[in-house]
Amino acid sequence: MRRPQPSHATQSAPRRQNRLPRRDFLKMGVPVLAAAGWVPPRLLPAETSAAAPSARFSLRYLLATCLYGYAPLEQILPEVRKAGAEAIDLWPKVHGNQREQLDTLGPERFQELLTQHGVRLGAISRYDLGPFQLADEIRLAGRLGCPVIVTGARGPVGLKNAELRQAVRDFVEKLKPTLALAEECGVILAIENHGNSLIDSPDAMRWLAESWPTRTLSLAFAPYHLPQDADLLARLIRDLDEKIAVFYMWQHGKGCMKPMPLEDELLQLPGKGPLDFRPILAALRDIHYSGYSSIFMHAYPRGRPIRETPALVTAQILEAREYLERCLAELD
Repeated sequence: MRRPQPSHATQSAPRRQNRLPRRDFLKMGVPVLAAAGWVPPRLLPAETSAAAPSARFSLRYLLATCLYGYAPLEQILPEVRKAGAEAIDLWPKVHGNQREQLDTLGPERFQELLTQHGVRLGAISRYDLGPFQLADEIRLAGRLGCPVIVTGARGPVGLKNAELRQAVRDFVEKLKPTLALAEECGVILAIENHGNSLIDSPDAMRWLAESWPTRTLSLAFAPYHLPQDADLLARLIRDLDEKIAVFYMWQHGKGCMKPMPLEDELLQLPGKGPLDFRPILAALRDIHYSGYSSIFMHAYPRGRPIRETPALVTAQILEAREYLERCLAELD
């Protein structure tokens, strides 16, 4: 049965039937489509392009390097597969410094390390650059085969209703030259609903989706920055549907903006804080979500690993992953 379209959808939004069937996409493979300038946000490179899609809904985990603080990539990359992830998300200072480590290593040595550990570069997070200073980063991501750059939205804050809707439209219009370059390089630009930014509310996220001019513009969905209402979050996921490229498995808990005991800080993780992720996962299943899922939290102060050693960080991520997998099993 066809799901009803949300009332805010516009006729200009790309429609599902215009997308390649998944089986045809898998046969073609991402490099072919990227060369053609067409990589759908919902179909990021899978574990193997020749594999048949599984009947059971599953998550594709992305590991944020900032969870390990300023640890060297040589220490983090062996942990990616141990944590149940297939790809890494490079973060720059102050949250981590692995993006700077890439510059020090050079692209060739960096690619050698990825290959050695069987890991992909899934995303680069560049909130520091903002959405309008990404040209060099987009070109680098394209050269490295990285499908996603995550950033925030620059613009007025505190707007509502018609003023907010127009500001979002203006933002998207200003972003079009960046999106054109991203499309040329086969890179998706994912805007996070970061707090105290233009895109920081469910309405703003919907209006960004409404203004969707190209498949290269998507959302990085962060529940931490939204009301901690699982049913509201699930409705929003269904409304945004294919416009989500990255989903952070991240709740607010007691926040991340001041010192607190470790057990309180860890309440940001799935299974630790009070947010029930089952309705969220059900919604992701319903939209056949195939983007990246990142088990995430922030340490305070930024740049500190979430646990004392890389092995303990990985163990903490695995604990959250096990909770998510139990929730998924309950859906079956």
